[in-house]
Amino acid sequence: MRQLSAACARADALFLREAVAAEVEDRLREVNRRFTAPAIVTPFPAPWRTILPGACTVPDEAVLALEPGAHDLVVHDLCLHWAEDPVGQIVQCARALRPDGLFLGTAFGGRTLAELRGALAEAEAEATGGLSPRVLPMADLRDWGDLLGRAGLALPVADAQTLSVSYPDALALMRDLRRMGEGNALAGRLRRFTRRAVIAGAAARYPVEPDGRVLARFEVVTLTAWAPAPGQPRPLRPGSAAKRLAEALENARQGVSAPGQPHGELP
Repeated sequence: MRQLSAACARADALFLREAVAAEVEDRLREVNRRFTAPAIVTPFPAPWRTILPGACTVPDEAVLALEPGAHDLVVHDLCLHWAEDPVGQIVQCARALRPDGLFLGTAFGGRTLAELRGALAEAEAEATGGLSPRVLPMADLRDWGDLLGRAGLALPVADAQTLSVSYPDALALMRDLRRMGEGNALAGRLRRFTRRAVIAGAAARYPVEPDGRVLARFEVVTLTAWAPAPGQPRPLRPGSAAKRLAEALENARQGVSAPGQPHGELP
């Protein structure tokens, strides 16, 4: 289903993808490791040519064209939310990694476009007496994090940030979503044009900021995990800590040092 929407994207509307790619670039710098065989799963490779020059790029198809064990880095670029089988996508990326290779994936989270979804639902219910599939279901942060463990990756971390984009009105937002390639590609979507009353009703209901513009909020989830390898750090077993977290934080607040530890540092 992804390709149906991606075909409508325009190069001048990929600013959101460019922002997410720049964030990934910053995270890779923090890893402090030189990746010699990176691969990127993306429908839009252009933003990556300067970030990871020479990287292998493959489209986000059901079966990824990735060679098993060939890469020390695999980036899944802002399209996991389109996958019919996101676990399968991550499993394929994991298989393509060398031991101790890094997987880094981005996707839209469940809070994305909450205002638009609410406005469309209210407007359609009023105009037609029912609802049709309009916005792709998106997982919450915890659900995304669980997928990493199910895919067999180690040291999983999932976090999210919200990117806010200002538009003159809700109609400009809807146009831009189509230009981004993020329009409605659901199999159960309406196969005819949406009634004008629905579009107008949604635009009228969309919250307006004090400056007269509207904000679209995109929750971007970033998933980070590593291919298992010998000697890799492992999380401690639950209940194995020598000191309670509350006690450690209280000691830090009071400036109490643990035995053998310099004053002022957390244990």
